[in-house]
Amino acid sequence: MENDEQLEKFFAQMKKQDEQLETPAFPEVKTRKFGFWIPAGIAASMSLAFLFVQEPTPVESVSPEVVIITLQEDEHQNQQFTIEESTFLDTWESPTASLLTEY
Repeated sequence: MENDEQLEKFFAQMKKQDEQLETPAFPEVKTRKFGFWIPAGIAASMSLAFLFVQEPTPVESVSPEVVIITLQEDEHQNQQFTIEESTFLDTWESPTASLLTEY
């Protein structure tokens, strides 16, 4: 109990001393205002960009990029080449796959 009273007196004195202190005046900081210029610059840049945008050119027909040559054998043991042109290769067969099935 005695310690509590001493602590209260100590802090009461500290409060009185703090009330007598003068606070220094802080200088006002001046900031630049860009509130109008930034959006105006963005709008001007976008309007200039729209002037330079060109219409897309139509895509021409794609020429065949893949030529598929296959060797086929009919029922009379006649071999015949088949040549196909395509824009993509949808199937792929290993050149050595026939070795697994024929021998």
